[in-house]
Amino acid sequence: MRMESVRIDGDSLVLPGGVRVRFMRTLRLPETGTHALPPGLGQFPVRRVEDYPQTVPAEWRARGGVMLPVYLREAMWLGFGATEPAALQVGAGKVCAVSGRPWSSRLSRRPQNYVVLPRQPWLDGINSGKGTVRQFVAVPLGLGATVEGQVTGEEVWGGVQLQTFSLQEAPLAKWRDEERRRQERALRTRSASGPYGGPPPAPGAVPAPAAMAAPGGGPRRAAAMGLGVGGSMRQEVYKDDWPAGSWAEEPAGRVFVHLVTPPEWRRITGEAPPPSPVDRAAYTRAGLPWFDYYDQNGEDLAPTDALGEVKPVGDWLGDDHEPWQEPSPQQVKPLGDAPGKPVGDGDGDW
Repeated sequence: MRMESVRIDGDSLVLPGGVRVRFMRTLRLPETGTHALPPGLGQFPVRRVEDYPQTVPAEWRARGGVMLPVYLREAMWLGFGATEPAALQVGAGKVCAVSGRPWSSRLSRRPQNYVVLPRQPWLDGINSGKGTVRQFVAVPLGLGATVEGQVTGEEVWGGVQLQTFSLQEAPLAKWRDEERRRQERALRTRSASGPYGGPPPAPGAVPAPAAMAAPGGGPRRAAAMGLGVGGSMRQEVYKDDWPAGSWAEEPAGRVFVHLVTPPEWRRITGEAPPPSPVDRAAYTRAGLPWFDYYDQNGEDLAPTDALGEVKPVGDWLGDDHEPWQEPSPQQVKPLGDAPGKPVGDGDGDW
């Protein structure tokens, strides 16, 4: 299986087919209730594993990919962009975040095990159906709290896995022709209707407050992290509306994203980790925005039994004592409808 290179552009991953993935820091939601979309608080820094051969674990070198630092119980969301249509698989410890099924090198529609870009602008958590997702929250391996641990009964992989598929030649050629004509029409009417816009914007990033960096660790095996789930939010995972047979059978590219604790990040890279996450009550009291996204033409995927039974990290780590303040209705904003060195894919068949 021959795949194209994945690259880092700034702190974004660029996968074959013009797919761009950003890992966004965000506010952690309470584990009860259903909430609006939390904001972006800046991107996680991303580094290539192969640039640190003396300090990363041997199994990381075998898997290749990239790494980023996360705090215990820190939440994240994934922002997507694509210059052409693509199908993107997202794994949490090699469990599909959309279907709850084991990681696969093939696309499936029943149940759907991918999101369609650029239709899906972001993904904040596992698909819980009925227009909601359960927030991605970082937890260490070994407790059983990860999605991987709860669905499979084991915690072997951790991290995040991404794999992208392109359209077949015929539907891609048709899409390009339609896109060219659409852009020509937009250019003719631009002076009357304003600038032509692309996919809906992701929630705006605001700086996190300064905090002391976590202390450095000694030379030891890196503490592996995985993704559990937190609170529920209003977000749809859209059903694929491309005709059957539209997507390539083989993936165009893939990447393993390792999650590491801030002390280990300092030890491995020599860099200071990001500041601690912002206090969510202080954010809300300051009147800063939350978001609500609705696409009237999109059809939401139904939940799966496997993901519907995943319990929040609070069941393992105890109650969440961080203060919560409900945003006012005025704070919830509606949202409308690479260069760099290639990232190594490792030697193993992960």
